[in-house]
Amino acid sequence: MTELVSYRTEFDSIQSCHYLISNSLGAMPNRATALTKEYNEIWSNRGVRAWDEAWWNLPREIGNKIAAVVGASEDTITMQPNVTSAQATILSCFDIKPERNKIVMVDGEFPSLKYLYTRWTEGEAEVQFVVSDDGISVPMQKLLDAIDETTLLVPISHVLFRSSTIVDAAAIIEKAHSVGAKVVLDIYQSIGAVPVDLGALGVDFAVGGLLKWMCGGPGACFLYVRPDLAKELTPRFTGWLAHENPFGFEAPPMRYSEGSYKFLNGTPAIPSLYSCQAGLEIITEVGVEKIRKRSIDLTTHLMKAAAERDWPTFAPKDSSERGGTVALNLPDAENIAKRLSAYDYLVDFRPGAGIRVSPHFYNKFQELDDLVEQIEYIISRNWD
Repeated sequence: MTELVSYRTEFDSIQSCHYLISNSLGAMPNRATALTKEYNEIWSNRGVRAWDEAWWNLPREIGNKIAAVVGASEDTITMQPNVTSAQATILSCFDIKPERNKIVMVDGEFPSLKYLYTRWTEGEAEVQFVVSDDGISVPMQKLLDAIDETTLLVPISHVLFRSSTIVDAAAIIEKAHSVGAKVVLDIYQSIGAVPVDLGALGVDFAVGGLLKWMCGGPGACFLYVRPDLAKELTPRFTGWLAHENPFGFEAPPMRYSEGSYKFLNGTPAIPSLYSCQAGLEIITEVGVEKIRKRSIDLTTHLMKAAAERDWPTFAPKDSSERGGTVALNLPDAENIAKRLSAYDYLVDFRPGAGIRVSPHFYNKFQELDDLVEQIEYIISRNWD
């Protein structure tokens, strides 16, 4: 995979540190600097004319570029400020009725979505959390059994943020559709690291962002709606960009636009739509299949090093079930993570998981060996 490591020259941001935290924030590509400058220049030189000349169509244009990565058709993805807002848009499309009032989630889901779904549906729906037996894997049979004719939505992450477990999305979608439920697939921890084909899966909705493995920086999240559903649904969490004639500034009732813009609301965060294109371009050039193979090699290397030292890990042992992250669940992991940061080893700590290490295609095996050696050194010093 020499050609992948050669992309290190595209990232000055990783030259002075061991950048092993792409599950949280992907490294900044050099190309983002020129794109940010382009945004500044059009705002400076063209002023409000930039809306007509460049900005108005950006949520669709960037969405179409993402669609090419995740197997979606054009005009099915629009840009959103964050995943929680995107999920709220989905929730606002549905009336919760007594005969279909259950939301099924796993206990390993990202907390923001737990907060949203329990609070939004409070007093109207039952949010059933399927509990993992080991905290790492998803108990698939228990999850599938929980999805029944009373289920409205199944929000599920393709790769769980804490354990890096890859979820069998196809089986969940098949079961949900068989009982009339709909699936919201969160691909934040898979896009750019694990191949995903939304069209082939037939998933109803997908959300994600370019912040992590896509090296796109903050603010560039997205929402996918299956084309046939997009025609049927009308979100109540809406705004002027979703209007059929936004510059008519009409009084209600709302008249929705067609296509992906139907699921927009307020004014988009234009700066993030410039900076995110650099990583999107690079990941498309490299190819997610190649990145996935490299990721498996790197994480397997780290898992082996941990096993040789009897370090507990919080991640699936089987590489086919593991995303791009391995958590080292060491005693005093939080303090070790802080020490690592002080030595320019960029990782993070999560309660219940440990030190999350997330090598990307631009990382080298030597960086992982250096990390292991540095952890041994920190442990040997036995700091308070």
